[in-house]
Parts: sequence; structure tokens; C-alpha cells
Amino acid sequence: MSIELPKVYEPQEAEARIYEKWEKAGCFRGQRDPKKKPFTIVMPPPNVTGQLHMGHAMDCALQDILIRFKRMEGYAALWVPGIDHAGIATQIKVEEELRTKEGLTRYDLGREKFLERVWDWKQRFGDRIVKQQKKMGISCDWDRARFTMDEGCSKAVRETFCNLYEKGLIYKGSRIINWCPHCVTALSDAEVEYQDKPGHLWHMRYPLADGSGYLVVATTRPETMMGDTGVAVNPNDDRYKHLVGKKCILPLMDREIPIVADDYVEMDFGTGCVKMTPAHDPNDFEVGLRHNLETIRVLDDNGKVNENGGKYQGMDRYEARKAVVADLEALGLMEKIEDYSHNVGTCYRCHNDVEPIISAQWFVKMEPLAKEALRVVYDGETRFVPDRFAKTYTNWMENVHDWCISRQLWWGHQIPVWYCDDCGHMTVSRTDATECEKCHSKHIHRDPDVLDTWFSSALWPFSTLGWPDKTADLDYFYPTDVLVTGYDIIFFWVARMIFSACEQTKQPPFHTVFIHGLVRDDKGRKMSKSLGNGIDPLEIADKYGADALRFNLVTGNSPGNDMRFYTERCEAMRNFANKIWNASRFLKMNLTIDHCALPEKLELEDKWILSKLNRCIPEVTENMDKYELGVAAQKIYDFIWDDYCDWYIELTKTRLQGEDEDSKVRAQQVLCYVLTQMLKMLHPFMPFITEEIWQALPHEEGCQAQFLMLDHWPQASEKLNFPAEEQAMEQIMDAIRAVRTRRSEMNVPPSKKAHLTVATDEGHVFALGVPFLKKMAYASDVTIVPADQAPEAAGMVCVVTHVAQMFIPLGELVDLEKEKARVEKELKKNSAELDKLNAKLANPGFVNKAPAHVVEAERERSVKLSELVSKLTEQLKSM
Repeated sequence: MSIELPKVYEPQEAEARIYEKWEKAGCFRGQRDPKKKPFTIVMPPPNVTGQLHMGHAMDCALQDILIRFKRMEGYAALWVPGIDHAGIATQIKVEEELRTKEGLTRYDLGREKFLERVWDWKQRFGDRIVKQQKKMGISCDWDRARFTMDEGCSKAVRETFCNLYEKGLIYKGSRIINWCPHCVTALSDAEVEYQDKPGHLWHMRYPLADGSGYLVVATTRPETMMGDTGVAVNPNDDRYKHLVGKKCILPLMDREIPIVADDYVEMDFGTGCVKMTPAHDPNDFEVGLRHNLETIRVLDDNGKVNENGGKYQGMDRYEARKAVVADLEALGLMEKIEDYSHNVGTCYRCHNDVEPIISAQWFVKMEPLAKEALRVVYDGETRFVPDRFAKTYTNWMENVHDWCISRQLWWGHQIPVWYCDDCGHMTVSRTDATECEKCHSKHIHRDPDVLDTWFSSALWPFSTLGWPDKTADLDYFYPTDVLVTGYDIIFFWVARMIFSACEQTKQPPFHTVFIHGLVRDDKGRKMSKSLGNGIDPLEIADKYGADALRFNLVTGNSPGNDMRFYTERCEAMRNFANKIWNASRFLKMNLTIDHCALPEKLELEDKWILSKLNRCIPEVTENMDKYELGVAAQKIYDFIWDDYCDWYIELTKTRLQGEDEDSKVRAQQVLCYVLTQMLKMLHPFMPFITEEIWQALPHEEGCQAQFLMLDHWPQASEKLNFPAEEQAMEQIMDAIRAVRTRRSEMNVPPSKKAHLTVATDEGHVFALGVPFLKKMAYASDVTIVPADQAPEAAGMVCVVTHVAQMFIPLGELVDLEKEKARVEKELKKNSAELDKLNAKLANPGFVNKAPAHVVEAERERSVKLSELVSKLTEQLKSM
């Protein structure tokens, strides 16, 4: 072959060059082929604001492994890439830039000008993450790249909104919703994270209107009391039955409010009296509806007290809390204050406390949609890997609330609803409305809110393939096959894709949800800016190569479980790449053949490696099909490093360097064949180095593939199963390992040859292995005798395997007198140390006063020293 492999593999140079060749040749294109089965993955779209982090890197690596594997298996493989507009995140970024660079707010610019700035941001940063993904070697069909606000996705969003509205599954209503005063928008339940925080339970006196006493109510939110419109007690609570129907005075506001009875109140919580603030608590809202309580909102969108808060107007909610508590104490209306820890909802984006407030918002009715979304998982049409995450999904879906889909942002899909300024009619339309559909007035205005980012992301598996149009791609590639994602967005995204697809396309969007865990630092902590423990995957790829990073992220990884990232393991994976490179260079330097084919005549070692390969291929394939990618990677690693590089290459060196030309060619053929099959199996995991080596090798006759990534996945063959020869070779290898281990323990250099006597009932096997025993067990000569004719052990080093005993004259390995003196000296030193240590452990003063872990460590050291002393004593006896 004309292509040479340089002495050193330089991934920084090779990876960019190889990727460019793949891309120019159109290797990543997913094309419809009636002769092939499709295999489709849609990429979880990273945010347009995004920078590739280690979680993205693992997500990309897992998807790329699967798509490359299926492409080589002969599927019409399509991987659809894209990015998400990420409403809140992107708007916050642009607003920050406006504020810091120009001292402006979005309101200074107005909606239209502000959106121009956001689109400019998207142009500047939208392709940054794409370049980073390409550096990781991912084989997406970039010609099909989508954006959640491109024309096709926008059409799908409008179609879905109108479909759901026309079916009565989207409605607008005033409800208690989660509100983030920092992001100034509504949030869905899934966007609220709960944290246990220390707080207080304030017990406040509400005087009875008739002057006969007071009620004590307990609350964690005194700052909302200006919006109280009632006090509730349990109807079965004998302490308060006589007060139901009467009124009390709301302190600080001097407003009469009713006392009502409702089963919602827990008699044993606090005082059994609960203040009702329907505008600021979802449970109070429901109680308020049942008892016709007034709804008074006292906090504005920024978390400040509004005009309904009396003298506290303009105060921040926490400033108001302090003022209210101080005023109640001054009036003698504070009964007591208790420490109290409770769950507080926080915004998933900015981590500030969420405010429950009443607001007019758009909602999706979830109960009707959840039924089919649950059925497809219950019936196995969509399965989770690992299956334990199906329970996470079904638990959430069984208890799902209506989804608040409107957001008070400017960046996103604006809600396709117009209001008539003359008659008040509401028009919902798939196209931009120009007049009121009822009175035909031109005086209309569009709903200013946008849809939750997840509303458009929920349509991703089918909107990216052309829906709502009936496209050939949609017909061929949909439903998709597998979704690869982290367990942290099962609620946000996976659930919404499933119910949206079931409703809009009448099919689940994918048959498998492959869940992976988080990438944590080497101490098991989540990577974050605040901890400063984030690791940039691109820096790692620059230093060690993308292949090494990818292989590190996969090996030891199991579905659904978090993994710790150790940079040192990237170095180990780079060493693995170098091992393959050096093995390939060795083969190239010894190659005289011009195509890769197995010879008719095979030696024992040939049959052993082919049989091992033949078992490895179906095992790896099965692991890949089961999404056990870490297990598959480990099997490939072990086969390449141990079986091929450490053993088979060494076993064939004598033939390659010998005079028998026929044997030399046959060794080349097997070496080349096995290496080619190994490269194919390794390719999905380490695509760059495998492609580079494959291009330099002779290929199988009839191979039409221009690139390894387009070659076929290896297949096992019954003709290459050699169990008897495999077992025989393993027996010889066990003997070689045992002899080498003993020589190493005795510090005998490989250059010191010695006669080896093998006593065994498997003499016919060991007769075949004599050349290997001479070369790899450093034997000057080999004698094979029956097991019952083993030589006397005196003066011999004896090594045992399960089928043989090996004897080496000690005098041929070492100078007996010098070795005896060395062992005696070592025995004396270690015996003295053991006696000293045992005396220490027998001293109660040490055992009782020293820390337990120190005592335990010393005991472990004593056991190890005892074993060493025993071993040295035996060694001395044998001399």
C-alpha cells in the first residue's frame, strides 16, 4: 500500500483533516432507500446560547456511536441536528449585554428592535456549538440542521396550538401559576425546583370582629397577608365550630374578612386556623373558589408590593416581610415565632424563589393528553433504558397538572391569538390575522406573550421531518428510533414529546428512550460555574484527541448512572490509541500483501485469535443493541490490547521474521484481517484514528467503501469457530504467563534463558507450543514429560497451572549463594519489622487511644508483612 503511517499519531492534525473529507464526501447524509430500513435519531437541541460542556460531549458521543453503528449495519441512518431558541436563557443573555454595554433595557428599544438584537445574537453564537460538535467527530446530516424558530418549526407550532385550541385542549384562564420575579415570566411546574430552606412560622393574632377575642393563624408568608380575604378552619374542629360564619379583622389593613370551614385545613398543623390568600397560594385559590372569597393580588411582576398593599407599596417582598412582622409586634399581634424548615420553589434558570400568583395565562389541558402518553409506555410501544426511568415518567404523567404555556417574554413563538379592540372577540389563527373574524374590524392586537420553549421542543421529532406537511421524509424516517438524553429532562422534554406526538401524529415519537446520567467531577460533584470544577471538553480534545475523550466518556459508563470524569483516564485512552497506532505501523512495515483475505491454512495461534474475534463480534453487537455501550467498549478494548497487541502480534513475530515465505504471508493475512475487523468494531467509539489506519491498509476483495465509516459492520462466521484450538492456545498462554510472573518476582531478566520442563497430560498441546515457550517464556530449551514423571522439586523453581507443572533449575536463573543471602537479608528485615508491629498492636494503650482507622491500617500492614515473611521462608527452604 502506498499510504504510510507516520511514526507518531497527531490527532490535532488528523482529526480536522479526516472530518473535512467525510463532510465533503457527503458521508453523513441520511438518504431514503427503499431497500434499507431507516434508523433515525433527532439530536436534543442545545441552546443557541450554548457552549459545549461535558454533558453535551457525552450526549453527542453516545448518539454518534449509535448512528455510526447502525450506518455500518446497513441501515439508512439519519441523525438530525439542530439548536433551540431557549426563550428565557437567550433573552436574559441579550438583556444583560444591552444593560452592560449600552445601559439600555428591552423596553428602551421596543419589541421589534429588541428582537432584531436577539436574531443578531443567534447569528453570532448559533454556529459556535456546531463547530464544537464537529470537533467531537459527530456524524450528523448537517444539511438538515434545524432551529426551533425556523419557518418549518414555526408552522408546526402554530398548527399544534390551533389544533389543541379547536379541540378545547388549550384555554386561557386566571389561575395560580409559578412566577419568577427575576426572569419576569410564568413558569411551568416542571421548571420549578424545590429546595429545603430554613424559615419561620409566624403565629399572628386576628381579632374577632365582635370584640370577643382573636384567632391565631400560622403562616410562612406574612408579606402576603394584605391580600388575605378569609380565615379557614376545619369543619370538624370543635375549637372553632362556633366561629364559622363570623368575621375577623385583618390586622394592618383593618378589613373585615369571613371565617369559613373547609376540609383542606389540617387541625394539627399550626393552630388549626389558616389565613386565605387566594391570589398567592394555589390551595387558598381553590378554597376561595369554594367559598366565594375575594381575590386580591398584592405583589407585582417584579416581586414588589403593589397598590393593594397599603403603606407597604413599593417594598420588595422580603423587605415587606420584615416591616409587616415589626408592625405586628409593635401592635402586640404577634403571638410567637418558630423556626421552621420547608420546601421553597425556585426557578430552574436563575434559582431565585418563585412566587405563586394569580395571573391570566394560557394552559394545555393535560388529563386527556396524558392517557395515550401513558398507554404507549405501559404497552411497551415506547420503552426506557434503563426501564426504571419508565416509573419516573409514569409517576409524573399520572399526577400531571395543566401546563402553563404562556411566557411574558419577547423572544420565542408569539402566541397566534388576536384580540379585537372594538368587539373584544378573540381570533386564533394559523396565519397572521389582519381583521377580527367576528366583526371584521381592523383594530386588532396580538397577544404579546410567547409560548414556553418546551412547546416547540415537544414537536422536534416530527417538525424537523416536515410535519405538518406530509413529506417523504416524515413517511420514511418517522417515528424515530431512539432518543438519547439525560434523566434531568424527562419531565421537561421527553414527556412533552411523547404526548405531543401521540396527539398530533397518532404515533409515539420514538421506540426507545436511552437515558444517561450526569458527568460529575472526580469527587462526584456536579460540574458548575459556582464550584469552578467544570472541565472544557474541547481543551481535553485538543490535548488528548477527540477519540480519547469519547472513549473515556463511554468506558465504565452504564445507562442511567452518573459517571465521574477523571482527566488521567484520557491519558490512558490516548495511550490506547497509540497502542493501536504502533501495532498498525508494525503490521504495515511487515506487509507485502495487496488485499485482505484469510488463508486456507491456519496455524494454532491463527485459529486462536480468529476464534476469539468470532466470539467478540456477536457479544459486542449484542451489547450495542442493548445500549450497553460501556460494556461493548470494554470488550473491544480488552480484545485489542490483550489478545491482539500483547499476544497475537508477539506470537506471529517469529513467522514474520522467518524464512518461510508462505507462513510469513499467511501471518500477514490473519494479522490484517483481524486488525480490519477490530477497526470496524472500534470505529463508532474512536472514529478518527480507525479511519486513518483503515485508509492505509489493504482491504477485503470487493470492498466498495471509500471510507471505513461506510464499510459494513463485522459478522461472525461459523467457519471461524475453533474451540479446541482456542482452548489449547489458552493452556500454552497460561503456562507462559505463570513462568513470566515467577521470573519477574525473582527479578530474572528476559535475557537469562533457562531450560523448561513441562509435566502435563496435555503433551500434544504443549508440543505445538514449544516455539512460543522458547520465545515468550525465555526458555533455552523445552522438555515435555507426562504429569506422573515430573522431576524432583529440590533445586528447582516450580510453577503450576491447571493443566501443567513447569520446572526450571534454580541455578540457571540465579546465583544460588547470592540469592540465598539476599533472601535471608530480606527475611530478617521484614521479620524484625513484623515483630515490632505486632508488639505495637498488642499494646492496649495504642489500640484503645489511636484513631480506629489508624489501628485498622496497622492491622492490615501486619497481615501483609506476615504473608511476605511466610513467602520468603518458603523461598529459602526451596533453596
